[in-house]
Amino acid sequence: MRMSKRLLVVDDEPNLLRAVAACLKVEGYEVSTARSGHEALLQLAESVPDLIVSDIRMPGMDGYELARQLRGSQRTALVPIVFLTAKDETSDRIEGFRAGIDAYLTKPFEPDELIAVVNSILIRVERTHSQIARLMSATSAETNSVNFQDEQLTEAENRVATAVSRGLSNKEIATELEISVRTVENHISHILDKKGFSNRVEIARYVFERK
Repeated sequence: MRMSKRLLVVDDEPNLLRAVAACLKVEGYEVSTARSGHEALLQLAESVPDLIVSDIRMPGMDGYELARQLRGSQRTALVPIVFLTAKDETSDRIEGFRAGIDAYLTKPFEPDELIAVVNSILIRVERTHSQIARLMSATSAETNSVNFQDEQLTEAENRVATAVSRGLSNKEIATELEISVRTVENHISHILDKKGFSNRVEIARYVFERK
């Protein structure tokens, strides 16, 4: 699961930015970085990551404003956000959660704690997307015989998209199609990139709309 996940780390402190990125890369994540909220928004306009780790105190646009802008956009509204900051006042935490963040860690951070939080959030998100896809598939009497074809996708990607629409997990798809979980992850990543989607639910919705 982790090897295909893309993370964005936002911090104006170069040393901490490198340290956080290195910590997450060791875990197999694909990590990009931004030195400010504005730079982060520019990157997000091109590609939506699976999770964002952001500082609060940054020049120009702080973490709170970045979080509010992300939550206000349909494209990034559901992207998990973890605040990693030196601010540890209760009022700061409350403001962060009101802005829509998912977790709050204080500096100096423990690498193992950061990794555990990121892993937990991403696992929860994947389970949620799978459950929503299952609920969507339950509304269709022809779920198991979806005749889905998209000329922009390869045959393998069409099969994976159909399986996603049935609410199957990556492991279940791999077993059904007799391919590796990593191959399933790659196919899903390609589908998201080709269609401009940000998560599995959008793939499932698209399949049902194209039946």
